[in-house]
Amino acid sequence: MGEPSGRNPAGQMYGIRSSIMQEDRVYCFYCYLFRNDGNPSNCSALVTSGYNKWKRVNDGAKCVFLTHLRSSEHNMCERRAKDLMKPSQHIDKVIRTISNEEVEKRRLRLKTSIRSARWLAFQSCSFRGHDESSSSLNRGNFIEMIKILAETNTEIDKVVLKNAPKNAQYIAPSIQKEILHIMANRVRRMIREEVGDGYFCILVDEAQDASKREQMAIILRFVNGQGILTERYFDIKSVSDTTLSSLKNEIVNVLAQHELEVSKMRGQGYDGASNMQGAWNGLQALFLRDCPYAYYVHCFAHRLQLVLVYAAKEVDVIWEFFSHLDNIINIITSSPKRVMELQSAQRIEIEHMLAIGERESGSGANQVGNLQRLGATRWSSHYDSIKSLINMYNATCAVFENLSVHCPNGKSRGEVRGTYKHMKSFDFVFSLHLMHTIMRITDVLCQALQRKSQDILTAMRFVSTTTKLLHKLRDDDWEEFLEEVKKFCSKHDIEIPDLESIYKVGPCRSRDPITIKHHYHFDVFNETIDYVLMELNIRFNDTSVELLTLSAALDPRDSFASFNSHDICTLAEKFYPEDFSKEDIRTLKYELRHYELDMKTESRFQVSTLVELCRQLTESRRSEIYVMITRLICLVLTLPVSIATTERAFSSMKNVKTDLRNKMEDEFLADCMTLFIERDLAQKIDIDSVIDEFYVSKPRREQLQIK
Repeated sequence: MGEPSGRNPAGQMYGIRSSIMQEDRVYCFYCYLFRNDGNPSNCSALVTSGYNKWKRVNDGAKCVFLTHLRSSEHNMCERRAKDLMKPSQHIDKVIRTISNEEVEKRRLRLKTSIRSARWLAFQSCSFRGHDESSSSLNRGNFIEMIKILAETNTEIDKVVLKNAPKNAQYIAPSIQKEILHIMANRVRRMIREEVGDGYFCILVDEAQDASKREQMAIILRFVNGQGILTERYFDIKSVSDTTLSSLKNEIVNVLAQHELEVSKMRGQGYDGASNMQGAWNGLQALFLRDCPYAYYVHCFAHRLQLVLVYAAKEVDVIWEFFSHLDNIINIITSSPKRVMELQSAQRIEIEHMLAIGERESGSGANQVGNLQRLGATRWSSHYDSIKSLINMYNATCAVFENLSVHCPNGKSRGEVRGTYKHMKSFDFVFSLHLMHTIMRITDVLCQALQRKSQDILTAMRFVSTTTKLLHKLRDDDWEEFLEEVKKFCSKHDIEIPDLESIYKVGPCRSRDPITIKHHYHFDVFNETIDYVLMELNIRFNDTSVELLTLSAALDPRDSFASFNSHDICTLAEKFYPEDFSKEDIRTLKYELRHYELDMKTESRFQVSTLVELCRQLTESRRSEIYVMITRLICLVLTLPVSIATTERAFSSMKNVKTDLRNKMEDEFLADCMTLFIERDLAQKIDIDSVIDEFYVSKPRREQLQIK
């Protein structure tokens, strides 16, 4: 028992660090330790809040003490304490048990905060609320998430929300950011471990966030320890200064923070655009000075977009077609009422076609949609727009027919009628089907270039097959294409001109004595395809570059039909001299003799891409035998194909940093994006290890490690 003087002998003797020693109160030591087990209702002050209401010290306090000592609750607590262990160890172990219990409670609070923060980051949700006071009905996602967890777990409800001390609640915004930063750095360290001592490539692009700040995303491309080609989002940096030296320094600093040496860089990938003051073309040159083997490859996806853009600009008929297409879509989608009319017309048409058997029913079939807008920077969106108009042509015509009568003013009616006239012309339908046919071929290449695990040899192969299919379309498929256009016109009541009549440039005179069919065949059909082929040959001219020509000797397609040991040795010796010494080249030559026979005779190595071959070599442990060949394959795989992964990172940025969250700090944004994009790694993080790192990251007032 304590003494009325305010000195607590039990607390002083056994080192209990609590308010017992500072409040000028007396407590029952045994009952205080086991206060959760007993409920001494007659003298609860001696157990919970302490007792200091005495008039005369000797009489009032003693009376209370004696009453309490006689209570059954006190006797029970005393017996439990004495029976728990030997008298010599009794007090120290009891205090240690109580201390560890408090630590467990603190860890539970912090663990709940970590789980909540990680889930919100995974779902790209905001953390803070407008009003986080206890009386608010919506205290923000973070606190509301903790409340939901408490509803399903009584221990969390009791420890985290109701009884948490104000200095150890672990729900403050600063704590949330610390937790996220620790987990994001864990993910970056995991990526660094995946890279290991191997080679890597950087993929870099920039975009504006919701607050109009320039952000630069950095992606690492490498072959991991399992022989799998990987692209990982690594970091995003705000770049107010877009000069060449500043951009390079930012990238180098990010790499240096995680001990990634620029000398290990074996590739650079940018989009080659003229934004950021034309910085990228100069940036690759700066890196080449420090690392002459970090070869630059202009993004293949961006090249393909430029092919289609320039082809459309050069052919007048196609340029006019896209102008009319854009106008049609804008007229329909500019009004919710018109969109509803379009969807209503679609339903009627679908029901009719199902009734006459021209459509099949099924799960996901016959969906009512909308016309797709043309994207300024994504040329594949043009293909989506063309497909949507072909599928909804009848419904779109129905809306235009209604608008041409019921538009509120003459200007609008004139615009609608003029656009509708173009839409119902043979010229428009011909161009619509021509671009649909061409882009149906190029879209396969476009989709292939978006894959993370795409190697440059396979990408060039897709370019080659695209070129061949376009040549076939031009040379062999004209008659089939024309019949398809005629069939569409007949179905939708579009007037087909007399294709054998003379084609007239103006109303009265002809340009040349050619027929209308000749005009559409050679001046539109052939000319458009020719421009696409020409741009493909110009912009994808890497097949003439010696690096890719020699790399093709490693291609496993068709049972290693392209295998050439001389070219493989030349590739290593000429383009990667820093990675292959003269002794390594000699070893490579001997490895190639065995490699050729081994690969051609075993079925597991009969694969179609270099990516699959690298994985098979690692899984079969042949990489430990063919060390030099595996090293060379990894170097070729590291060469970039496209920056689609950086574009996906910016799409994620739009989810994370929205207009309502446009004041996010750069570090907070980077950490949220890291967990959101690389969630497969973030899910593997052990929460207890996060707590330990949180505790040692800086001095803490509360103990978080169990003794």
